Amino acid sequence: GQPLGGQLAHWRDNNGHEVDVVLTLDDGRWGAFEVKLNPDDVEPAADSLLRFAQKVDTSVIGPPSFLAVVTTRAAAVRRPDGVLVLPVATLGP
Repeated sequence: GQPLGGQLAHWRDNNGHEVDVVLTLDDGRWGAFEVKLNPDDVEPAADSLLRFAQKVDTSVIGPPSFLAVVTTRAAAVRRPDGVLVLPVATLGP
C-alpha cells in the first residue's frame, strides 16, 4: 500500500467477521481483499466481502473502488457481482 500512497489494515467486527486486507489510498479511495489459497474458498470469500461492503457507511468514506479475492487460480475474472478474482501471481514480479 505504501508505494501507492496508501495504508493497509485488517478489519474484524464484534461478531468475528473479518476482511484480510483493506487498502486505503491517500486520496480516499479504498478497496478490500480476501486471500484464499484454496480456489474452492473463493465463493464464501466473495460473499464475505460483499457483506463487509454493505456494513460500511459509504456516506462517510464512499463506496469501495474494488472488492477482490486473491487466490491460486490461473486467470483473473470479474464475477457478475463485481468481485474480482485475482491470481496471486498478478500481484508481483
